[in-house]
Amino acid sequence: KITDAYAENADIANLLLAPYFKKIADEYQQALRDVVAYAVQNGIPVPTFSAAVAYYDSYRAAVLPANLIQAQRDYFGAHTYKRTDKEGIFHTEWLE
Repeated sequence: KITDAYAENADIANLLLAPYFKKIADEYQQALRDVVAYAVQNGIPVPTFSAAVAYYDSYRAAVLPANLIQAQRDYFGAHTYKRTDKEGIFHTEWLE
C-alpha cells in the first residue's frame, strides 16, 4: 500500500495524507487511544503506541505546545517569537 500511495502521488508529504492510510488512521485511532489509556492506567509501558498517538495528534494540530517553548526561549535569551494574530517577529521584555 505504501508503494501504491507514492505511485498515486510521488510528492505526498506524509502517508497519513494518502486516502488509504488516512482512512485506516481515522478508523482505528480511537482503539489505539483505548489501548494506550488502558496500558497507562495499569502501569504497562507502551512507548511506541503512546508516541504514535502523540505524533498523530501533533500532525493534525494547527497550534502546538511548541508555542510555549518559543515564549520560554524568548524569556531566557531574547530569541524572539512569531504570533498567530499578527505578522512579524516579536520580543517581549517579560520582567517589565
